[in-house]
Amino acid sequence: MVNERGALSDRADEFLDRCQKVAEAVGEDPGCFAPECSPHMVEINAPPARSLAELSREYLDRVQLALRSGWELGLRLYPLATYPLGVEPEIRDDPHYQLQARTVGQERFAHAGRCAGVHLHLEVPGAVDPRVGVSYDAEIAAREELLNLYNLGTALDPAIIALTRSCPYYAGVTTGLAMRTALYRGDPNLAPYGLYAQFEEVGGLRPYAGSAEELVELQFSRYHAWLEAMDRVGVDRKLFFEMGGGLLKASSWNPVRLNPLGTIELRGIDSNYPKQILAVCALVSSAAERVRRDRMSVFPHQDVRAFEVVGSTLLVPAFDYLNGDLFRAASTGGVESKEVVSYLDSILEFARAGWETAEPEETGFESLKAAGRYRTTEADILQGFASPVSQISEEEGLELVRRACDELEEQVKSLYFHKATKAGTDGN
Repeated sequence: MVNERGALSDRADEFLDRCQKVAEAVGEDPGCFAPECSPHMVEINAPPARSLAELSREYLDRVQLALRSGWELGLRLYPLATYPLGVEPEIRDDPHYQLQARTVGQERFAHAGRCAGVHLHLEVPGAVDPRVGVSYDAEIAAREELLNLYNLGTALDPAIIALTRSCPYYAGVTTGLAMRTALYRGDPNLAPYGLYAQFEEVGGLRPYAGSAEELVELQFSRYHAWLEAMDRVGVDRKLFFEMGGGLLKASSWNPVRLNPLGTIELRGIDSNYPKQILAVCALVSSAAERVRRDRMSVFPHQDVRAFEVVGSTLLVPAFDYLNGDLFRAASTGGVESKEVVSYLDSILEFARAGWETAEPEETGFESLKAAGRYRTTEADILQGFASPVSQISEEEGLELVRRACDELEEQVKSLYFHKATKAGTDGN
């Protein structure tokens, strides 16, 4: 959240109060607007949706409401994953955040106030149990679907990183890395300063699961790793339990995780413009729907480097390659990497097969690739400079912020107009 000049604003509480009042006035759920770890960040939630069209409508409605509320207060929403200039965030005095900060270290946890992401939930009705991870009362088919969608989400992780790279700058500098991935998720070698770089079990990508039992074991392994991390720095476990922490709550920040809401949550998406977010949501949703519809097994294979379908099995790369070379390629070269492009092509081909009767524009994700090239917000920003620059001034950074706010507002307006026009056409 920024002021009209583009500087960060810590008026999140005032802004949220206005959003909630406006939401109540128009009959919307005020709980869709919530505080985040820093008073210059806010969380906007869309309710569960049964279709991409419904998801798009709910998402746009809430962003539009937030924009209106901000205008009334002289505030704007900055939509990208990192602020391009330096940020020394204040962390809210909330037990949930303070416990994390004490466990991982205040300096590392400050990255949580420097990065914004989008979380996409894939529902798996009745299959998730917050106490043990996977419900033992669930039907066999539901447990298998949970397992296969978890493995699909894991396989999609490098693609999501590459496609959603948004702001290339932080503290006025670009390093060539996917900036939010580096600061928030981190990596022991590529970005050892990242928030979870030394806490991979609770913040990094976890391996595929070969069975529901293995998926349960992964949950308990991560849970105990977090409790042990608390023990090492002298944080009383009692504090964790008093704030409601448990197996699936307040102990997992992995890019793919089981959520106690009963979903598989994908957390690796950079905060971005609506068109990019909705296109990536469409891609993930289409791939997941094909796995569900065709009851496909998602199975890692050591010799596979892309999505390959063999009968009713989707073969995906083995974890050591996925979370090794492919992750590094997505985090460095991104969509300029031939390795990543080949992987993305295979995913789009897989997702398209679920839309055999649809026109390309109806799939919702074809805009991710135009004129034979994958487009990202990051690349568009860098191309906006007359020549490649690794460092920007404060004024250039503020201008970048204002342009990003303008683009967000323009896209919401454009998408609303398109939605209204289509509704009018369909009604004739």
